[in-house]
Amino acid sequence: MLLTAGTRGDVEPFAALARHATSRGHEVRLALPDDADAPEGTDTVVLGLDAQRVLALAGRSPWALAHHVHAEVRPAMRRMLAGAVRETVAFDPDVVVHHPLILTAPMVAAALGVPRVLVEFAPVATPSERFPAAGGPTATRDLGARNRSTYAVPRAAARFFDGDVARAAAELPSGRRPDGRQPSRATLMAVSPTLLPRPDDWPERVHQTGAWYDQAPAASPDRAVSDFLGAGPCVVASFGSMATGDAAARGGAIVAAARTLGLRVLLVTGWGGLALPAECRGPDVLAVRSVPFDAVLPAATLVVHHGGAGTSHAVARAGVPAVVVPVTADQPFWAAQLHRQGVAAAPVPLRRLSADTLVPAMRDAMGRRERAAEVGRRVRQEHGVQRALEVLESL
Repeated sequence: MLLTAGTRGDVEPFAALARHATSRGHEVRLALPDDADAPEGTDTVVLGLDAQRVLALAGRSPWALAHHVHAEVRPAMRRMLAGAVRETVAFDPDVVVHHPLILTAPMVAAALGVPRVLVEFAPVATPSERFPAAGGPTATRDLGARNRSTYAVPRAAARFFDGDVARAAAELPSGRRPDGRQPSRATLMAVSPTLLPRPDDWPERVHQTGAWYDQAPAASPDRAVSDFLGAGPCVVASFGSMATGDAAARGGAIVAAARTLGLRVLLVTGWGGLALPAECRGPDVLAVRSVPFDAVLPAATLVVHHGGAGTSHAVARAGVPAVVVPVTADQPFWAAQLHRQGVAAAPVPLRRLSADTLVPAMRDAMGRRERAAEVGRRVRQEHGVQRALEVLESL
């Protein structure tokens, strides 16, 4: 049983693992958000969570946030946590593999008496003294011996939903939450060791597999995108699911900076993270909602992105340098890490995003092409999804 929640960067790796496991003869069921694209040929169920709606915060005031949590986040999490239990019990699997947001996975695995495996796309649940938790407020600062304490922040956030986890126990065969703590049998750290070398204080049960993605040839982009990429040096820009703020202002800043440097722009609008202002239209700009990254990114001169784990690994795998503008969650962590590895310019804070700040960052990134190509060659040799399945089979 594979259980995931979140955006495209959380769903596509689980879909890749589902497809690979199915090809090896395993019976697989993948539970995912309602608004995710269900992979063809895979047994899927939905969990009652619309990730795009949960992330669509209207307004930035404390009142707006509190209302959104009450009206959207809590009900969606309640449905998802109960749905994960219900679907897992119905499938009766030999192993439960889950995203950290699936907080009911420990109790349903314990109730069924099967191993549970946690999946991390950034270090948020496995403490280390070598770096802070990826999703915390100090994600870009090395606190030395105090780094380990930052992992309490994600744990505290999870406790906010303790009541919903307890309520979901009604879906168990016994109708009662198992006693005691239910530790995971293993952790699959789906993170490239090239981008984040394994620290010496992770326990042996943590398996750093490398990123998970389909190793089959990527789907070709449509003809308009292919023709655009082939017409000259190009910046690919994507903010993924980061739809908060002024998407048109961000798109306009990227286009203006690229034109200053004589570059064309493929603007990937995603869930509304970027938009093309009418005054910026021209033959040197193409705006599309989505593209197959593995097919498109290798043709880019550089990539401007938000620093999500999935996008960061896709850009690194393509061997292309980047400018990272982190927005939230683990993105500041990845922005800082990509800069340390020499494949991205120093991160550009979202509040300072403008053509004036992007031009020098883009120049810096273009000077890193040789290092980015070297890192790309190494990352492409990591077969994360195969390694993950080997660990699961060993259980």
